[in-house]
Amino acid sequence: MTAGDTRPVLRLPAREIPVPESVSAQAQAVLALGRIAPEPQWPPLDDPDAWRALIAELEGATLRMAPGSGATAEVEQITVGQARVYAITPDGIAPDDRRVYLEIHGGGFVQGGGEICRIRGIDNAYRVGVRSWSVDYRMPPDHPFPAALDDCLAAYRALLAQRSPEEIVVGGVSAGANLAAATVLRARDEGLPRPAGVVLATPPSDLSGSGDTWQTNLGLDNLLGSAMPLQLYAAGQDLRDPYLSPVFADFHRGFSPTLLLSGTRDVLLSDTVRLHRALRAADIPADLHVWEAAGHGGFLGRAPEDDERTREIRRFLATCWKTQPVRP
Repeated sequence: MTAGDTRPVLRLPAREIPVPESVSAQAQAVLALGRIAPEPQWPPLDDPDAWRALIAELEGATLRMAPGSGATAEVEQITVGQARVYAITPDGIAPDDRRVYLEIHGGGFVQGGGEICRIRGIDNAYRVGVRSWSVDYRMPPDHPFPAALDDCLAAYRALLAQRSPEEIVVGGVSAGANLAAATVLRARDEGLPRPAGVVLATPPSDLSGSGDTWQTNLGLDNLLGSAMPLQLYAAGQDLRDPYLSPVFADFHRGFSPTLLLSGTRDVLLSDTVRLHRALRAADIPADLHVWEAAGHGGFLGRAPEDDERTREIRRFLATCWKTQPVRP
């Protein structure tokens, strides 16, 4: 809570939260590690050089800690407007298979571009089992909102020039899930056809941070902490703008069928649940899957629960494309 906040509070005694026995042994091992990395000390908003230095440090650490699976694929780099797109074709994709997953990477709106975007784009293309367009969108401090959204929409427009909307699914993780939802909203508002489906994994759907689990899961999530560079991204815009916080959108005007994913220890569980309820209230087909004890990063790809999550994504994609699920 901030100084001067007069909201009623519930004061709880200090507690120790054990690793639950209700998850796999592999998931328990990940939870036993505690916090995966220390929470960054975000610089002042008016110090872009400090932001650039910190982002470079964080991205270097990401490549060292999680360099990717090492999978290879055919990758074509495309320039779309002011952004790069990695068009990725995994091995074994038939030439006449026109399905494309438009992937929007996470990273707190400030990380995950460049080489990380390419590597994770390859991994994600294998995870979903189809061609993928991974958008290397512009980010702060040099390019705050709406630059990233402009780039994602430009990529979607470019893909529509090659594919019918029924052949496209848009998806993202974390900040990428926020942008995926906002991209579909803006496409709708600009008269573009909507994609066949949307995959939103642990989306920050309310950048004002008003959701319950921003507080109740604080310290319990082993990846996401209390501070995110949201103000740097928003650049002074109203945080309730639906293009920044999709939970406030008018979904009665239409949206694509949606799959939402989270975990019971995820700081953004409330954001995911609230977005699911907003979609359901507007009669938009929406499925919500919440994994026991999973934080914002799931179980880092090390547990059977992560494989189960992949299977659910593939089942959803199969319904969007009216095909049989692709086997992992």
